[in-house]
Amino acid sequence: MTPRALQLATLVDEAPEGDDWLHEQKFDGYRICAELARGKVKLLSRRFKDWTEEFPTIAAAVATLPVKDAILDGEVAAVLPDGRTSFQALQQRGAELAYFVFDVLAIDREDLTGLPLEERKARLAKLLKKTKNKVLRYSDHVVGNGGAFFRAACEKQLEGIVSKRRDAPYRGGRGTTWVKTKCMKRQELVIGGWTDPEGSRNGIGSLVLGVYDRSKLVYAGKVGTGFTAKTLIQIRKELDTLARDQPAFDPPPPRSWTGPGVHWVEPALVAEVSFTEWTDDGRLRHPSFQGLRRDKDPKDVVRE
Repeated sequence: MTPRALQLATLVDEAPEGDDWLHEQKFDGYRICAELARGKVKLLSRRFKDWTEEFPTIAAAVATLPVKDAILDGEVAAVLPDGRTSFQALQQRGAELAYFVFDVLAIDREDLTGLPLEERKARLAKLLKKTKNKVLRYSDHVVGNGGAFFRAACEKQLEGIVSKRRDAPYRGGRGTTWVKTKCMKRQELVIGGWTDPEGSRNGIGSLVLGVYDRSKLVYAGKVGTGFTAKTLIQIRKELDTLARDQPAFDPPPPRSWTGPGVHWVEPALVAEVSFTEWTDDGRLRHPSFQGLRRDKDPKDVVRE
């Protein structure tokens, strides 16, 4: 019973108040749907690509569940020593990995998607308690007090929170029964080009970024910080295979925006970037590269 689409959260400015809502930590990783079927595990990305080989320890942990069949929804993340999750650490595969499970869609072929969220989470907590595998972690929550929970998350330097209607069934796609509030602005952006490195830097100088507005790729600025020496070289190798003569942006950005030494590429890669704000002309202010999003289709990247 693979879902047709995972349920997605809509970005809002303020966390909702009231006891109709429960609130969870927003994890900084890859959204993964885990399917257990008669001892075999398949890990699926948000677009249902098979990522089982990417996270063998997660797959092995899901296989320890004491049921024949199950479908879980959660986030695979790298856990730092202070307990926070880090997308950059996940890219480098240098930290402990965990699967933070926040929903269950089916157990032993019983479809649970029509149940209220709170009932599904109760079933999930009971299921996860039966395994001692520390890779599988239940995503706990608080009821009500959304504003206070959000402020506490920001004080701990978390990415943000996800607020969900307690009584809502599971519905694929982006709706209003799940909403997210971010402590720091984060955005996926399409890579449309790169600039030459300067000085002793290798690989690339910066990435030229954009978002889709309907069918047009619109310029959104550049990012030149947040890279490691290793990622600069790795990204350059991928970009060299995507070279094109003319920019994919519509309209093409003037050279005064991109700077000299710009190279255009097919818009096939997605970067995640943190930043302070959007400028009035639609560009990122103080952006910092966080990593490549292998789970996102460039055509789905719009300004949040």
